[in-house]
Amino acid sequence: MTTPRSCLLGVTELQLKRDPLVYKSLRDSRKIERPDPMTFTMEKHLEDFLVQNGSQTELGSEYDVYEEEGDLAGGRTLDIRDLDEIGAGRFPSRIDARTACYPGRSDYPHPRLRPDSVRKGGSMRFMLSAFAISILCAPLHAQSPAEAPFWRPVVMGTFGMVAAEHPLESMAGWQVLEAGGNAFDAAAAVFYMTTVVEQHQAGMGGDLFMVAYLADEDRVVFINGTGGAPALATPDYFRDLGGIPSAGPDATDVPGAVGGIDLALTTFGSMSYAEVLAPAIRAAREGHPLDFWASGYHQRAVSKTSPYPSSVSVLMPEGRPLGRGDVFVQADLAKSMEMIAEDGADVFYRGEIARRIDDFYEEMGGRLRYEDLDAYEAELSEPIMTRYGDLEVYQSAPNSQGIVMLMALNILEGFDLPAMGHNSADYVHVVTEALKLSFADRNRWVADPRFLDVPTEELLSKEYASARRGLVRMDKALVAPPPGDPVHGAAVLAGRSVEYESGPHPIERGDAYEDSGETSSFSIADQYGNLVSVTHSVNGSFGSGMYVPGTGIVLNNRMPYYSTDENDVNVLETGKRTRHTINPALAMKDGRPYLAWNTPGGDNQPQAMLQAFLSVVEFNMNVQQAVEAATVTSSAFAASNYPNPVRGMLTVPAVLADGVADDLAARGHRIEVGALQQPYRMALSGAGAVKMVMIDPETGVMYGGVSPAKSDYVIGR
Repeated sequence: MTTPRSCLLGVTELQLKRDPLVYKSLRDSRKIERPDPMTFTMEKHLEDFLVQNGSQTELGSEYDVYEEEGDLAGGRTLDIRDLDEIGAGRFPSRIDARTACYPGRSDYPHPRLRPDSVRKGGSMRFMLSAFAISILCAPLHAQSPAEAPFWRPVVMGTFGMVAAEHPLESMAGWQVLEAGGNAFDAAAAVFYMTTVVEQHQAGMGGDLFMVAYLADEDRVVFINGTGGAPALATPDYFRDLGGIPSAGPDATDVPGAVGGIDLALTTFGSMSYAEVLAPAIRAAREGHPLDFWASGYHQRAVSKTSPYPSSVSVLMPEGRPLGRGDVFVQADLAKSMEMIAEDGADVFYRGEIARRIDDFYEEMGGRLRYEDLDAYEAELSEPIMTRYGDLEVYQSAPNSQGIVMLMALNILEGFDLPAMGHNSADYVHVVTEALKLSFADRNRWVADPRFLDVPTEELLSKEYASARRGLVRMDKALVAPPPGDPVHGAAVLAGRSVEYESGPHPIERGDAYEDSGETSSFSIADQYGNLVSVTHSVNGSFGSGMYVPGTGIVLNNRMPYYSTDENDVNVLETGKRTRHTINPALAMKDGRPYLAWNTPGGDNQPQAMLQAFLSVVEFNMNVQQAVEAATVTSSAFAASNYPNPVRGMLTVPAVLADGVADDLAARGHRIEVGALQQPYRMALSGAGAVKMVMIDPETGVMYGGVSPAKSDYVIGR
């Protein structure tokens, strides 16, 4: 076995630089007082050294790093002369940081800490656990990110692949594929199962985008299943109300998801509604055990849903919110889906379900009416696209924010990302700056193209990206940047100015980052060569909070995504579709379907998707490594939800912050560090709740991976 290189970077940045007492002792008195014996743990992030001899240890002029089996390759030594640089927050110039880190091979054994592992002698010796080194270094400074360990398996197959947000969703889609259905049939099965197991975040009452490759026609299509503002939802109404409420009868716009999935199924599917809805109808009628993720939302949503008896009867049938493991039976929802299985989606927009929605919202004083539902039609159109290397990268067209990811890719194309290193400070810096610039353009230029001439072609031009790229400085972070002028190719819109952070800011620690938006997504590949990417959402937890009596359906609370500012391109207008954060993506390689990926997460969606994508195409990670790698989230732009705050933070999980936070803070980024990966806080690292399906263009082998978040699950063979 090849002996791994020592991870001196982990020692200097984690132990010395973060522990001024240690540095002072080494630099000034050359003595340090520590208990005996000392251990260090993952939970403490190795903030202490393992010292064998006594509480008072005389230091020599140097020390080495050892592992259990002996000296590490090269016998690298850190001299006392390096301490000045360490104390100033720099890696010692005499040591090549690129070759001073254990590559994090998943097949390397994890030695135990034991007293005889520490060398005795005239100088102070330290031993670092190879396990701790691999965990800390692999996602941050690994020599080869493609060698990083990963927890979940990469699911592989040649027949089909379903990556979704709940095991029952993946199983529903898989049953359809096994029965001979295609990816569009399976998408309908997954969508309706989502209504059963995840209606707190998506389903029949929400909105949907789909980007899909059609094998028979050899083209990529875009389905827009988002609805507009009801006729009674005028800006003056909400101004008089004092704002747009986040729950209740005034929070709902026209739900478009049922129409969107109907367009996909009836245009490109091969199975009947009765066939694709069968798994969801059975799960609703017979019930399913509420899982750990969903049960938390049932508990937290009590104050939102309890004012409405119709919601209480569904969610609290025994007078209390359901807990994990409780069997959730939804008889009314099963009946609603049986209506659709018999009569199609028309029953939702023009039949009995539509009438029940109209009666309830009128009774509750809401804005939504039957006429709004009756007028709705989903759209089949073209996605937007940019080229990145040898890939064609497709995204959801406006009114989606999908263009954000493509603009950021165009900006990043001008940087040598592999040379920077995956998740290095330079890499995180340029990715963050590219996203900030792209979000600034989103907020200025992107809205419903039926109401606004969106300069999509200009925003995606390589020349415009070059102009915006020129605003990125490697030494300083942009303060929430201004939009550019894509029509004239100018980096900064006339009348606006660029400002850079003036100095370092203190690093904040804790879990202050919150994203209350709720969404679901899935990716599907089939035996016929089709590839489908879908994201759908009711926005906030349980949408409006109001279950429509007798239907088992809760509608969205998407209205807070509109603006009431007349100068905002996303200003509320009757019939206008708001700018949505949902943005499923798909990539082609050599003219063949290559990658489908998506995630929930509000404004974090294009950020997590961008970073997962780059992990694959720039750093040769497999799909599971890519979705498990640590990611950052910027909020240095106006958020999508009313009243559109600018938090101005860069949120970083601790496992990544330990290596780059000080450097990024020195450039002016306002860093906040959480113990777990934002926004779901279910793992140390990860990319949102990404579902990624890759197809090897040469072999046709499919690879499925899902982030360690929510109840994400992938099935394939």
